[in-house]
Amino acid sequence: MPAPADDLLVLGKIVSVHGIRGEVKVYSFTDPIDNLLDYRHWTLRRGDEVRQVELANGRLQGNVLVAKLAGLDDREVARTYADFEICVPRSELPALEEGEFYWHQLVGLKVVDQTGQLLGKVDHLFETGANDVLVVRPCVGSLDERERLLPYTDQCVLSIDLEAGEMRVDWDADF
Repeated sequence: MPAPADDLLVLGKIVSVHGIRGEVKVYSFTDPIDNLLDYRHWTLRRGDEVRQVELANGRLQGNVLVAKLAGLDDREVARTYADFEICVPRSELPALEEGEFYWHQLVGLKVVDQTGQLLGKVDHLFETGANDVLVVRPCVGSLDERERLLPYTDQCVLSIDLEAGEMRVDWDADF
């Protein structure tokens, strides 16, 4: 039974075909990227189109994954899979240690500094190599209309309360 759409997380995207035997080239959003291969059943989504597929096998090749989907042996048919997002149910993600969070859990949290000022909400995150960065955009009631980039580090992020939908940070609002 497929999971409801709102319970699916995008973990990657099929970008093109690979070789002549129906393999597809995959861009993975997981870290490390071959963690995507731990999931055997993928829900593929492109616009309103949804397909359920099974991963037969896959391998890391450079900085992309090459995946073989069960029953997909033709290069031209494989070409029709390009641009599909690869989704898995949230419930299949491994449990995290206390104090660890998935990025999707942080998106939408209100960001409040030590003086109680609302800086905005987490819009998305990205990697820089040194550390992950929170992109905080203004929202209703926020201090000003500035977008802020905050390091996702223990020094900056003091606490995260998913129940309250809030993240407390040590950050100078003028910075």
